[in-house]
Amino acid sequence: MTEDFPSQPTPPPPPAPPAASYGRPYAPPSSPYASNTPPIYGFPPPARRSPWFYIGIIGGSFAALALLMTFMVWLTMRSVTGSSSIGLGTNKIAVIDVDGVILDAEKVDTQLRKFGEDSSIKAIILHINSPGGGAAASQEIYHEVLRVRNENHKKIVASVESVGASGAYYIASACDKIYANDASVVGSIGVIMEWTNYGDLMRWAKLKNVIIHAGELKDAGDPSREMTPKEQVYFQSLVDNMYTQFVHDVATGRHSTDDKIRPLATGQVWTGQQSLSLGLIDKVGGFRIALIDTARDVGISGEPTIVRPSSPKRGLISILTSDGEDLFPNPTQLLNHAPGFYFMWK
Repeated sequence: MTEDFPSQPTPPPPPAPPAASYGRPYAPPSSPYASNTPPIYGFPPPARRSPWFYIGIIGGSFAALALLMTFMVWLTMRSVTGSSSIGLGTNKIAVIDVDGVILDAEKVDTQLRKFGEDSSIKAIILHINSPGGGAAASQEIYHEVLRVRNENHKKIVASVESVGASGAYYIASACDKIYANDASVVGSIGVIMEWTNYGDLMRWAKLKNVIIHAGELKDAGDPSREMTPKEQVYFQSLVDNMYTQFVHDVATGRHSTDDKIRPLATGQVWTGQQSLSLGLIDKVGGFRIALIDTARDVGISGEPTIVRPSSPKRGLISILTSDGEDLFPNPTQLLNHAPGFYFMWK
């Protein structure tokens, strides 16, 4: 006969130990070595950075700051000198572009003054592609070229690209030499005065122009009516006087005489090839030939460094905050043009 024993409850299995954390052995909760913080599973503890890491960060920051300051200083110097070159040598030749219709002398005169006073600039080339423009503006640039040549002892050469006519040729004649391509257009020594007569338009619209003036010729050139014979003689005398100045200044610049230039001052143009035999230019050749010849004349050996004026760029904010005249001209300004005198080939 078997003896029955009371059944004993099966003890629960011991809890499975959690996976060992990286870098720290597992210790039961009752162990004195157990940590009060829960173990970190799957990611190792962050490594301690070397002191050289922080030294590198600080040093790199200082280097970036120094580079930024150097760049800002360079930009400031560039804006002051008006130069687009950062070369530090003395084999520099400045190039000033004279493009389009000449209506204002300030821009070119300012560039001439800056380059004329820069001792690292050995010569200046006027790269011309213009039919001329306002008589006074052309004449002002002409005299500034002569001043820089005489006071700053700077060689100035003109290189005509496609067109160097009338006021543009007036400016070129003040230079030491004039270069032009075979097919360039040169000359057009003459004066023109013009304005728009809108009298018929006003009569069609049944408008009347009311003028009160003192002085017989005060309203001469009124575009709402025809000129009187006396006004015609008056304006012709002004044009003739400017023509005489044009001829004389070209003769002075070309080391010639008024009598030799006057037969050429018919307002017509010649090709660069024809102009050479007429004495209106010094050599047939493009910009590259003018550049190399000028470099040799001023003692530059090897390839010269070309320096051009920096051109300001208008951003979107500048355009949006402007008065909009550049994009949408005011139609009323078309009636605001006084009679003008021009050294211009048309």
